[in-house]
Amino acid sequence: MKFTTDIVIGLEIHAELDTQTKLFCSCATKGNQQPNTRCCPICLGHPGTRPVLNKKALDYATKLCLALGSKLTKEIVFSRKNYFYPDMSKNYQITQFEEPIGTGGTITPKTGRKIQLTRIHIEEDPAALAYTHGMKNSDSVLVDYNRAGNPLVEIVTEPQLTSPAEARDFLNRLISVLGYLNIFDITRGIIKADANISLKESNYSRVEIKNISGFKEIEKALTYEITRQKTQLRRGLKITRETRGWNPTSKTTLSLRTKETEADYGYILEPDLSLITLTDELIHLMKKEIPELAQQKSERYQREHKLSKEDADVMSMELELAQLFEKVATKIDPKLAARWLRRELLRVLNYNKKTTKEIQFNEKEIIELLSLVQTNTISETTAQKLMEQLMEKPFSPKEHIKKHNLEQVTNEKEIETLCKETIKEHPQAVKDYHAGEQKSLHYLLGQIMKKTRGKAEPTKTTKILKKELKKKEL
Repeated sequence: MKFTTDIVIGLEIHAELDTQTKLFCSCATKGNQQPNTRCCPICLGHPGTRPVLNKKALDYATKLCLALGSKLTKEIVFSRKNYFYPDMSKNYQITQFEEPIGTGGTITPKTGRKIQLTRIHIEEDPAALAYTHGMKNSDSVLVDYNRAGNPLVEIVTEPQLTSPAEARDFLNRLISVLGYLNIFDITRGIIKADANISLKESNYSRVEIKNISGFKEIEKALTYEITRQKTQLRRGLKITRETRGWNPTSKTTLSLRTKETEADYGYILEPDLSLITLTDELIHLMKKEIPELAQQKSERYQREHKLSKEDADVMSMELELAQLFEKVATKIDPKLAARWLRRELLRVLNYNKKTTKEIQFNEKEIIELLSLVQTNTISETTAQKLMEQLMEKPFSPKEHIKKHNLEQVTNEKEIETLCKETIKEHPQAVKDYHAGEQKSLHYLLGQIMKKTRGKAEPTKTTKILKKELKKKEL
């Protein structure tokens, strides 16, 4: 492939499928957290044991391929990827090599460029390794086989991403699809990536960073590696084709080994798993189960609700947020609903380190709150505070504002009296305003808001205040 960009990034993403049991045995994928308690002779690869494919994992992988526009294979074949390492007790990993379940497909980040997918395949997860003094300094390693055999899908991209930010956005789009399909548990599921990165300055000499967990970490790892390679090149050093690890504590990469090739693994066909045919009937059934996805929702929100592309993209990216928006938009102006859900709800969730799945209140409270905003019954400042309180425990916003006398001051006579009082109390600010200092107007407005505890309706108050100030000028 001929490259033209300064930075070339390819990703290999491993996402854990949300099944109850492992890929080739009946061990639970979740439950007892004590090390080495959720494993059996099959997932440990003891002699004489035979794997049996988890049908739910096959269904989930089929759905993902269809959702991403990948071409499905008709025959499911598995291989043994041979390597000796503590995380795989049988010294090979059951994966797909010769014939992945899906080839091709695309994901479109917000840059608008369609990123092509090379392949999607199913494989088992290795065990979890724990290094007592970090990967580089430990003289021993602890192994927990609870995770060994969990079902994964690996999504491999073409080397077409051109920045760490685009790579992170690509991953966000992928996680959105996984969430919509309900095949990945975002709160507990494992998602990690290997990133291949090369620079034009090094004649695209490729370096791989292994097992990066977390989308922020992927962006940080890529950013660090770009800086490291550029520094090496400035010093007149060559970039070695190698595999590196990411240290999330020091925020640096470290060399693990020279880059191996696929031939080094000595793939052979898995003799204990028979050929499985993907029937047209199964494919048709999986197609019917694919919902309207985020990109389709975004386009519909722009068309039906006249939302901006930016608001529509945010509203549709996460299934739970999209469902909440659609319920609220039946009673509240959609543009107002999108603005408040996007800015205020997400602000409060981020502050409390919660996800939309952890919201305790429902659309009823949001509709009540935004109806008060829509009718100018309460100020936006009051509404923001109520949103924060709703995150702590659900309550009726309408009853709350009545009980605590939080209705917005909209009576013109009352506002006029407040403006006259404030003008009289702050003659210097009035003088400064007439001298052309606009910040004095904001100061006077602030004093009125202080008097009313933020309840004076801003637009009406500003208009009346300017009118009264003009009288004083005369």
